[in-house]
Amino acid sequence: MILATHALTGAVIGKNIHDPLIIIAASLAIHYIMDSFRHGEYFDSRIASVRDTAWKIILDLSIGGIFLLAYLLYARPDLGISKNILLGSFFSMLPDLLTVLYWKFHWKIIYPFVKLNEFSHRYGRFPKFAPERQWTLRNALNDIAISVTAIILIFL
Repeated sequence: MILATHALTGAVIGKNIHDPLIIIAASLAIHYIMDSFRHGEYFDSRIASVRDTAWKIILDLSIGGIFLLAYLLYARPDLGISKNILLGSFFSMLPDLLTVLYWKFHWKIIYPFVKLNEFSHRYGRFPKFAPERQWTLRNALNDIAISVTAIILIFL
């Protein structure tokens, strides 16, 4: 899933749950569940690097951030709910952040989290660079459906 999708679903969790520990656990769980669905990847070629895809990451974060900011400005939730929304968004994106940090710096302490993230992508079913993991409309349909649903739920 793209980061905007993770951020929006984490925001919905944060908006509707008031216990920070449950928000963290639910946001992490939903991240791994969503990553098990077919979806496109930023790194859709053998030679792509973090630097090559930085524009995609920035655009993705910006789109998710715009929707979250629009909700916060429109609905003006109290400070506690706003914090919960941001907490859910952050923890829903955290596994991908840890993966990028591992690729860049090879910090062994975060390797178990990277392996869990890889496992959630069903690497055995859709190996790296398989057509099911390319950046195509068909592979993005789950992202689109989940993001639209999350936007509707956050504004309700």
